[in-house]
Amino acid sequence: MTESQRRYDIDWIRVIAIGLLVVYHSAICFQPWGRMIGFITTDESWVALWTPMVMLNVWRIPLLFFVSGMGVYFALQNKTWKQLIAERTLRILVPFIFGMFCIVPIHIYIWQSYYSLEQVYTPDTGHLWFLGNIFIYVLIFAPLFLYLKKNENGKTIIRLKKTMSSSLSLLPFVGAFVVEALIIRPIPYELYAMTKHGFFLGLLAFFAGFFIVFSGEEFWKMVTKWRWLFFSVAVVLFLWRVGGQWNIQSATYLIPIESCCWIFSILSFGHLYLNYPSKTLSYLSGAAYPVYILHMIFLFLGGTLFFSLSISIEVRYILCITFTLFGSLITYEIIKRIKIFRFLFGMKYKT
Repeated sequence: MTESQRRYDIDWIRVIAIGLLVVYHSAICFQPWGRMIGFITTDESWVALWTPMVMLNVWRIPLLFFVSGMGVYFALQNKTWKQLIAERTLRILVPFIFGMFCIVPIHIYIWQSYYSLEQVYTPDTGHLWFLGNIFIYVLIFAPLFLYLKKNENGKTIIRLKKTMSSSLSLLPFVGAFVVEALIIRPIPYELYAMTKHGFFLGLLAFFAGFFIVFSGEEFWKMVTKWRWLFFSVAVVLFLWRVGGQWNIQSATYLIPIESCCWIFSILSFGHLYLNYPSKTLSYLSGAAYPVYILHMIFLFLGGTLFFSLSISIEVRYILCITFTLFGSLITYEIIKRIKIFRFLFGMKYKT
């Protein structure tokens, strides 16, 4: 399989990352501080649930930025600069604007109603801030990406690609994330939405994702070879972090290292075990983007339905995730059949 062909492992990773987004956002609804960041929360908190989320939150969003950069590489096949911008406008900018004015205000309205607040229409980027960042990155990097693609058989670029066969080639990538954290000093690190940290971390991850796929098969052979080392370092750093052994200064540079190790291990295991087509992947790959856009509506609706029930908190959490996923998927089944909604949700037209 050549790099110009579809990479099913990247599709799987994208789908899994969106699924984890639902799991993660559902967990926020069970934390005592969730309301402060605009979530509907239970009266009874499940604080222990947050421990695995602490593992997820340092790499979940960066991984999506990586995958988004990879997606641009594949979108560049046989496209001019104008064609790329036009395609990304339809796929990213249109859903971003539509969602900001028509989707996010719905779950804000549900939140206001749940807490008996004044119900005010509020256009807001909400969880769709990610799309705004991605579109800006496309505009910034399009000239460079097109140049690299056009000249990928040049001697200098071929030599540059060959360096990616060495594990040492990852040091500049990891170093860039460490430097970003040391300069901006985000507290907490996982505060990505509409922050300088989220913007510049996303910028680095987006470029890294593109360059990784651009580098060719040698990179994937290298990360697959060292996959257990990346995974082991990530686990050790995570356990050290949750054990409370880090101070603020050490966390500034250790969290980016942990994040990169998680991401490289996920990419390597994914390449090894998930690079195959299936009907399930075909369906979920098409559904993932609309589910991402819609899921907060059904998450908050689920909260209004289940949080007052006299059932265990664990069951409430499972019901919340299930309702969010099924509600989003059922809505996807409707919108994918209506041309205008396919356009507004950035879905490709049926041929």
